[in-house]
Amino acid sequence: MTRLSRRHIMAASLGVLAAPMVATPVHARPLIALPDDLQQTDVATITAVRTPSPVVAMTFDDGPHPTHTPRLLDMLRERGLRATFYLIGNRVVHYPALTRRIAEEGHEIGNHSWSHPFLDRHSDASVIREIDRTTDAIYQVTGRPPVTFRPPYGAFNRRQRGWLNEVRRLPTILWSVDPQDWRRPGSQTVANRILHGSHQGAIILSHDIHRGTIDAMPATLDGLTARGLRFVTVSQIIGWPLWQNRTFRRVTQQG
Repeated sequence: MTRLSRRHIMAASLGVLAAPMVATPVHARPLIALPDDLQQTDVATITAVRTPSPVVAMTFDDGPHPTHTPRLLDMLRERGLRATFYLIGNRVVHYPALTRRIAEEGHEIGNHSWSHPFLDRHSDASVIREIDRTTDAIYQVTGRPPVTFRPPYGAFNRRQRGWLNEVRRLPTILWSVDPQDWRRPGSQTVANRILHGSHQGAIILSHDIHRGTIDAMPATLDGLTARGLRFVTVSQIIGWPLWQNRTFRRVTQQG
């Protein structure tokens, strides 16, 4: 597990480059899984953070969803909690008002690619098109670009993670808790898995495109809060300023 302290994250400006891992046949690979080439010193990749206070980062992938995401936002607003949403670029374009609401209510938006492919099968040029197109879509809607990236399916090798951090200053954010809500095991199971697996500094994976996940959130959010854990965004857990408080200057990227 890549569990970095805030000092390591803030001190490192570039990822560590290495040779790409050997491709895994699609029939042998789980649908969503952490890469098998994680290293403790890989500052371009974050799965959890050693935090000085009892905080966790709740993250939601694959949205925005036209009905499930608003329900989730209502739950978070009622509790005064912040989360991070890793949005798919083509969904941002289809649901700009919902994307804008996510940002306006204090949540962070991260880059989750344009079309949700297995990026470890793509060329660098193809990968950067997927990412830059999504960054531009988020910028057009919210007025600020995403500052972190999460690869679809977790399929992004170590060379790619280091390269992306070098050329776009986007660390790859993975997770330390996966309730496998994408398998749709039922809301109670999702809640139990998150409650049992979460710890101080955890980054929790979930998906706001599944009804069962949203149904699991009241018990999840209230249960973690009852344990004394506070919710922060990904930027906050790694020691960066709140996304909404940063001033960004738009720069034309060169692939």
